[in-house]
Amino acid sequence: MNHKGRMTVVGMFFKKWLYYLIKLRNIIFFPFVIIYILLAGLGIYLIEPQTFPSFLTAIYWVFTTLATVGFGDYAPVTEAGKAYTIVLYITGIGLLSVFLGRVFKYVYLIDKLKVGGKMKYTGKDHIILIGWSTKSQLAIQEIFKSDIKTDIVIIDDLEKAPMLEERLFYIRGNATDEKTLLDANLPKAKGVIIFADQATQDQFAGKDPLLVDGKTLLIATAITLIEKKFNKDIHITAEVINQQHIPLFEQVKVDEFIPTQEMISHAAVRSLFSHGVTHMYTELMSTQYGDSMYEIEKQAEWRTYRDAFIDLLDKGATLVADGGDMHINQKLDYLIPEDAQLFVICDKQTFEQLNPKAKQS
Repeated sequence: MNHKGRMTVVGMFFKKWLYYLIKLRNIIFFPFVIIYILLAGLGIYLIEPQTFPSFLTAIYWVFTTLATVGFGDYAPVTEAGKAYTIVLYITGIGLLSVFLGRVFKYVYLIDKLKVGGKMKYTGKDHIILIGWSTKSQLAIQEIFKSDIKTDIVIIDDLEKAPMLEERLFYIRGNATDEKTLLDANLPKAKGVIIFADQATQDQFAGKDPLLVDGKTLLIATAITLIEKKFNKDIHITAEVINQQHIPLFEQVKVDEFIPTQEMISHAAVRSLFSHGVTHMYTELMSTQYGDSMYEIEKQAEWRTYRDAFIDLLDKGATLVADGGDMHINQKLDYLIPEDAQLFVICDKQTFEQLNPKAKQS
């Protein structure tokens, strides 16, 4: 066989070898590339230890060679080293190109799955928002302003994620389905907010108002079943369009309700008798004005509500409620129970001074 024939055979061999590597299953291909690079570095390190003083230097040279960067700071000087480099060029450049191509492909697929809501959320202590609407969008903005670390997971049936943010994740599916809720990692969530379905509200609220709250009730029931299955206690807040339906929700585990129509009607009426009252509501319900309502821990030196009220007032905060009880001013000399849930009105800086842990988190 002449020289040209031998070169053809060698070329066909390497082509066939590279084609075989491409066909290998990914579980084998990726570890193989890593092992190949490590062995290639070890080979040149053994052939020319005077040129490559450390194994890390040899690995560095292999990467620059296969990536065709060629900085020139390290290069073989012996005949054996040069021959080794030729073999490395023939076998490795194509291999690394395929490797990088697959990496980019997987990054693209992962991003596509994330945007399409088909990737499971694996974090914890997150907040799940069920139903995409203007209200949920405003809720996201409020959470981002209030907390710099908590992730948000949206559950809806949109074709792709409605928003793209660093701490925002999307799960596409039916919120009454156990798989969808588990994909959102419900058992490890900090809390869930169920918004009334906007599409149902727009299309059927006038014809049959039961449908809107009925869907919310089904979702709350599905969440309650998962809570019982995993023995978890997850805080659930549900938006209820008709306040007459609230007793039905109390049959399942829902912690708080947002009776939308009642709140709007109450604020509208009060604004006629007390001008400017809606501005107060707005400030309490949003962090954009500085002062807001925060929950604080009971201090050991507070025996009565009066102790807490005076101490907090000196620090720039006003004690307004214990849980749902807003009649603190009528029971200042009552002892504060150990399980008290105290709420104050103050700015964020004062709240962080009252709760150093909140600033750290």
